[in-house]
Amino acid sequence: MPFFSSPLSRNFPGRSSVRFARTLASLALVSIACTAFDAEAISRRDQAAVDALVERMTAAEEKYLDAIVKLGNADPAGTEQANEALEDMEDVVQACSEQRGCSMPSMMVTFKRLLKQSADAEAGDLVVVEAYEPGHGNLLHDVPEAARAAALLASDDRHQFDRMVRYNPAVQEGIRRWLTDMRDDLMTSHENYQYMRHLMWPHYERAGLPEALLFGIMAKESNGRVHSTSRAGAAGPMQFMYATGKRFGLGEDSTGFDTRYDPYAASGASVAYLNERLRELNNDIEMALAAYNGGEGRARRIHRENPGQSFWNEGLYHQFPPETRDYVPMVIAAAWLFLHPDEYGLSLPRVDVKPTALRLEQPASIYQLTICLGNRGVRDGYMRALRNLNPRYQADDVIPAGTILSATTRIAGLYRRHCLDGRRAELARTLVASDPTAAIVRAGAASPAGSAAGTAAAVAPPRQTGSYKVQRGETITSIARKFGCNARELAAANGIRAPRFTIRPGQTIELSGCRL
Repeated sequence: MPFFSSPLSRNFPGRSSVRFARTLASLALVSIACTAFDAEAISRRDQAAVDALVERMTAAEEKYLDAIVKLGNADPAGTEQANEALEDMEDVVQACSEQRGCSMPSMMVTFKRLLKQSADAEAGDLVVVEAYEPGHGNLLHDVPEAARAAALLASDDRHQFDRMVRYNPAVQEGIRRWLTDMRDDLMTSHENYQYMRHLMWPHYERAGLPEALLFGIMAKESNGRVHSTSRAGAAGPMQFMYATGKRFGLGEDSTGFDTRYDPYAASGASVAYLNERLRELNNDIEMALAAYNGGEGRARRIHRENPGQSFWNEGLYHQFPPETRDYVPMVIAAAWLFLHPDEYGLSLPRVDVKPTALRLEQPASIYQLTICLGNRGVRDGYMRALRNLNPRYQADDVIPAGTILSATTRIAGLYRRHCLDGRRAELARTLVASDPTAAIVRAGAASPAGSAAGTAAAVAPPRQTGSYKVQRGETITSIARKFGCNARELAAANGIRAPRFTIRPGQTIELSGCRL
């Protein structure tokens, strides 16, 4: 049984609850942005358009309520119908914001009814969620997703998330740090998370764990960089140590890939780990986070020796190392900012992250794709997104044509426009194929000044053989570049199979045909 299950999550079907929250959020935001409507009479045409929008909203509400009935009767068609109804509501919201004479507050009535229906159905068991009114409270605190998150951390008065952030100086300091020196890390974490959200969030949602907690852990552990590795050996977006990861299903698969770097697998493992810690530590979020960072054995011992004490109790708190005492409030602070950005004037980056499959029509590396894609729409380009979505490939691996990569619709569109042919595509190929050793002119070599052919002849030493021990972080492509080899020929000579070209640190590579 999951640690926490909200009535909202039972009444609102899966993704529909998320869409409902977003629709309510967008409606409230637009109502804030819109000024009070001028009392002058509107034209008949405008009034007719407003009446039509009201009818559409009413029809969408009826459609949604009918879908809830179907879901209650285990009819799978209910989910699709609910999503369609909410999409209809989103369309009405957008049209209302653009239509003269359309009153946003009147549109709120539908959402208030839906929220009240959920409350009535689960009377006494529901975290009360009130509709947003301009100037009264924070919007993100009022939507179902945020209510579920707050309920986990504040259930039975054991974890009052709001109070802890507002009155706990350690968490307040964490918020200050995220908003000042670490603001760029927070922004990077949020941008990276959006690309991976569809891979990571479902595990937490199914377990009833809040999305904000997932974001907070990921932001503090890796900033959302899938290939992050610590000096201690923790790896991946959730920074699992090897032995701990193995206990929860992570490690090398049949191809040799370490699934700690896979955001989907790592998220699932982190849910299993957190739920195990919560069962052991009396559902104490702070202690579970302390175990995540400082070791579960230590956390169990401290918890056993200090029954009923919170993480913030002096005798308990100082038994954790300084790193853990810093880690816990920093995770909570990031989670709070994820839920309440507006309170702090924080504008979190939004990017187009609609997932899609991208089939490579030509061999290419992620480096090459990064260059030809450019950075339209995002400040830092798409290398991190491609690496996070395709963790099995190193950035300089030559990925064969026909390979299906995980991408977004924007990336796929830019790929077709700029990466197949044309000046930018050719430039990208030239840059990634450049060999820095070709810039070195050997003593006594005679070549015409400025002659590329002469320079190439002057610096091309005879092919030799030898061996090389693979170092940490190296790939077959980087080794080939280092020794002047053809990567595919080098892989074939050593029995390294495409498309992964997997090698491991300490492995001996025969440098047959390389220019040493």
